Amino acid sequence: MKKFLLSIAVLLLSAPAFAATLKIATVTPDGSQWMKDMRESAMQIKERTDGRVLIKYYGGGVKGDDAKVLGQIRIRQLQGGAFTPSALSSQYSDLNLYGMPLVFDSIDEAAFVRGRMDARLQKGLEEAGFVNFGFATSGFANIMSATPVKSLADLKGKRVWVPEGDSISYAAMEALSLNPVTLPLTDVLTGLQTGLIDIVAIPPIVALVLQWHTKVKYVTQVPLVYTFGFMAIDKKAFDTISQADQAIVREVMTKTYQNFDKTNLVDNQGAYDALLKSGIQPIKFDDEEFIKVRNLLLASNLEQGASGAFTLELYQEMLGYIDEYRSAHGAAGE
Repeated sequence: MKKFLLSIAVLLLSAPAFAATLKIATVTPDGSQWMKDMRESAMQIKERTDGRVLIKYYGGGVKGDDAKVLGQIRIRQLQGGAFTPSALSSQYSDLNLYGMPLVFDSIDEAAFVRGRMDARLQKGLEEAGFVNFGFATSGFANIMSATPVKSLADLKGKRVWVPEGDSISYAAMEALSLNPVTLPLTDVLTGLQTGLIDIVAIPPIVALVLQWHTKVKYVTQVPLVYTFGFMAIDKKAFDTISQADQAIVREVMTKTYQNFDKTNLVDNQGAYDALLKSGIQPIKFDDEEFIKVRNLLLASNLEQGASGAFTLELYQEMLGYIDEYRSAHGAAGE
């Protein structure tokens, strides 16, 4: 009996005094490299905090769409999720800035802007109640469709997918005389299968991971929308963790997202090549038509900013950095 009691005492003394479990939802499928890397980061955090911080991931969209995930965060069933900007734009509207249609010409141009604005957007998101560890781009969203798209005329009247909560893209699609169809990410594949939508704009790597590429025939490679994702954890839940352990979580997850930010671009190019090998046909958008579309979308962007969809002054500051980059490096195509 004494040995039994001694064993129980040893177990109690060796166990962490308080273990915080962060339950995180994502649409990323289990088995993907992204999920493998996320689970590896969770193991590192568990080891470095001696089991005081545990992260449990729910992959493949099993916890539902963004609205459902946010609802579960509010009632503390989840502590966070992996999101795209539109999911949290109602909490912090300036997350929309990088994803404004056709503001960037290149990945390098976007990186130049991000080097000057990322920290401010991260701070704003945390002030809105969500801790995050940096942004990871997936490159530009390309137009993927069942019929070729190389001009504005090819777009008009088409039903195009818009993420839930993305009022910016919705207004932009209306400016192009398209028919925007709002769907959660988890329903897009079904929408393509049933003909509810004709066009999606998504990076090739995401199209492959989510299997959307199986329902399209053409890809038009234009810098339509700069895309990125991030993890967001409810700040109230995060603040229950000790300062020392918070620092460990921030260090590990920041490195993980910095790695995603680099490798996603390489993987995205590989995914584009894989799309072509699978039989999807590449389409070049007409240069003059591109200028026409850009002018329409930039005008729509300004209207959205003036209506309060984001901080107009911050948008103008971003455009200033873009002009600075183009003055130093030349505009695309020069």
